[in-house]
Amino acid sequence: MSVAQTRVVPINRAPEGFSIDRDLPKGFAAFYRRLHEQFSPWQQELVRARAAALGRAHGGQLPTYLPPSAATTTPWRIELPAWCADQRNQMTGPADDAELVVKMLNSGAPGVMLDLEDSLANTWEHLLLGQRNIAAALYGELTYEDQKRRRTVRIERSSTVIFTRVRGLHLYQAGVYDELTPASLFDLALHVFSIDFARLRHPLCLYIPKSESAEEALWWRDVFAALVAAKGWQRDAIRCMALVESHPLAFELEEFAYSLRDVLLGLNLGRWDYMASLIDFTFNDPAWVLPDRNTIPHDVPFFQNLRRVIPAVCHRHGMLAIGGMTALYPSREDPELNARALAVLESDKRNEANCGMDGAWTGHPDQNAIAVAQFPEPNQVHRMDDVPLHPDMRPSLHGVGKTTMEGTRAAVRTVIRYRHGYLHGKGASLLDGYMEDLATDRIYRLMIAQRIEHGMHTVAEVSSLFDDELQKLIAANPPDAETYRRARSIAETMIQRREFDPA
Repeated sequence: MSVAQTRVVPINRAPEGFSIDRDLPKGFAAFYRRLHEQFSPWQQELVRARAAALGRAHGGQLPTYLPPSAATTTPWRIELPAWCADQRNQMTGPADDAELVVKMLNSGAPGVMLDLEDSLANTWEHLLLGQRNIAAALYGELTYEDQKRRRTVRIERSSTVIFTRVRGLHLYQAGVYDELTPASLFDLALHVFSIDFARLRHPLCLYIPKSESAEEALWWRDVFAALVAAKGWQRDAIRCMALVESHPLAFELEEFAYSLRDVLLGLNLGRWDYMASLIDFTFNDPAWVLPDRNTIPHDVPFFQNLRRVIPAVCHRHGMLAIGGMTALYPSREDPELNARALAVLESDKRNEANCGMDGAWTGHPDQNAIAVAQFPEPNQVHRMDDVPLHPDMRPSLHGVGKTTMEGTRAAVRTVIRYRHGYLHGKGASLLDGYMEDLATDRIYRLMIAQRIEHGMHTVAEVSSLFDDELQKLIAANPPDAETYRRARSIAETMIQRREFDPA
């Protein structure tokens, strides 16, 4: 058993009495056992390498660029297929919400990413529901009941490309075997095993999350190859995009892409997890205490430098570059908030387009038209800006945003409310107009811990903030007091124990 099971947030576990032979599709047990035996030890090595890299960073040896290699010195390229040339907006959301999945697929977005990770509560029931919904969506069969209009809503035929994001390499799945198995591997294997490839409109498209090194690309490459071979599919049956969500990966973009060049379509800047990772790796540096999150402009230099280099790397090799999520959400009930959210969205996506990005991520159907309109059709892959490929990834925070007690209080309130939603099975929650998921919860946990570490607040002061905000939340919703207490305990304990992985 792994130390992962001692975390405050319980690890995803199959239910008591579960049998892989009886409770999952016939034949999956034998299919998966070979994959588990081949790839689990390698995944464990990669997780240990991550911990070692973080330890070195906390000791002063921060991530940096790799020496020249074939990845950076040879003119390799991918051939971008016509069916995914236009990805000016990729709508994203949790796969366990059938209504949202159907609405995203009917939104007109060129791409839709169905999520088994950051916006999904990491429990067995939600995971399997998400897997079932994804399969039905890929076949065009998923529906939901519109209670207001008293009708069944179906997926409309379109050219939308559907991606599936599986859980990251840092997570484990319990209860399948006596020992733990990689969550990424389990999700991929069950997804691939269950899909009838002949019924798909395009290759099976995946999103790789949370990578922290170019070496990890080799694990994904070999897993994809093993899955394709086991199913007897053609070599190009699986294609993928990869998220740039960690600070160390920002220094190894070309090397990472090179190892996946036979299957990779592009890279995506997962900005909120990237912000969290940046805080994590610079945690001990007082010059990197993060300002209040919502006072940090979207074009802050540590984002902007990366936002320019991702398209430069991608276009150099024929790939798409996709921008990140805008957290402020539109509202059909609040006209003022709606106008502000859509104005922020337009400005944010225009900035990404100006940096060379080919598209963006959004999470609400009302955002699609504005997002798409900011990017040239179908993409900017031909655009080759004269951008340094090794920019400063840690430009100074001096003068960026505000650092206030109210910002810390808002962070405390958010982590309690986010974890409260999670305990009710919601992997993402709309809080004060912002869509908060595991990535933003992680930012706030790190921000609070970092401010304690560098003497802005004492542990007692932060605990007092937790007391205050908990009481306000309970007063506003007395029937749910016990869940709020549990949420507070989990969030505060994670901060005290420095559990900063998205979990």
